[in-house]
Amino acid sequence: MSDKGKIKVNNNGPLLVTGDVEMVDADGNVFETKKAFSLCRCGQSSNKPFCDGTHKKIGFESEPSAK
Repeated sequence: MSDKGKIKVNNNGPLLVTGDVEMVDADGNVFETKKAFSLCRCGQSSNKPFCDGTHKKIGFESEPSAK
């Protein structure tokens, strides 16, 4: 049985993706990922679509809530 995929929206940071997920680009090419990886939300990562921690350096702020 596979692990259910989960996306956690971190305050002032990236999207943390865990579980059994496959990520593909617009052409259907599969990205190489691990069981847990972070996706950039600030738009400034030099390793897009993955987070490289730049959000901390630029003071990115966002605290969305599922209310």
